[in-house]
Amino acid sequence: MKQSTLLFGLFVVALLVVLIGFPAVMPTSTPANSGVIEGLVSPGPLSAAHQTFAGQCTTCHTPLKGVESKTCLSCHAGRDFGGKQSTQFHATVAGCAACHVEHGGGRGVSRMNHSALLDPKLWKHPVTIPAAARNAGTAGLDCASCHSIRDPHQGLLGEACASCHTVSTWRVEDYRHPSVNSAQCAECHKPPPSHQMMHFSMVSQRVAGETARVDQCFACHTTDSFNNIRKRGWYDHH
Repeated sequence: MKQSTLLFGLFVVALLVVLIGFPAVMPTSTPANSGVIEGLVSPGPLSAAHQTFAGQCTTCHTPLKGVESKTCLSCHAGRDFGGKQSTQFHATVAGCAACHVEHGGGRGVSRMNHSALLDPKLWKHPVTIPAAARNAGTAGLDCASCHSIRDPHQGLLGEACASCHTVSTWRVEDYRHPSVNSAQCAECHKPPPSHQMMHFSMVSQRVAGETARVDQCFACHTTDSFNNIRKRGWYDHH
């Protein structure tokens, strides 16, 4: 038997093994009728939000072009991107796939790629990214343009978010809250609206058993939780 014939025979056997055996080990997120080709080229399971499209590649992918933004908008155009500060920039973005990554399974439908915001090609209209911002990378982004409304610091620490935070986590490494005995709470914490009304004297002060002023947070509150009231314990009345 010639060597070429033997090699061809082995190739045919291997191909049959793949075609017959592959469906048995296909991911459970891929429907049984989706076909071998879809299973072979799929980079991974879809997110829970898009599970209904599993195995239906052409629902989102355009042959020879990939995922086009117009396809995404056929389902998502009804979302009010312009009315929410943190997502209003979507109205001027040219492509969805730069930030939204599918086939990540449990990781979710969106993984924010802040670096993409510094790419001029991301935007529908030509934009100029200042050299200082490009050189600073994600630290040069205008964080407040998207996050100021939900600013937990209530504007007290300014808009230089990158001086403490990174784009991968809000947690500030090595940060330690001031001592539980600190009397400077009002420098960082603003009182809730209820403390600016009669509710403060009629309810809050009576619950805490204190006659402290609104700016004397330490007289009633502890640093581990706003609702942990001194001498009273956990009390949630807001």
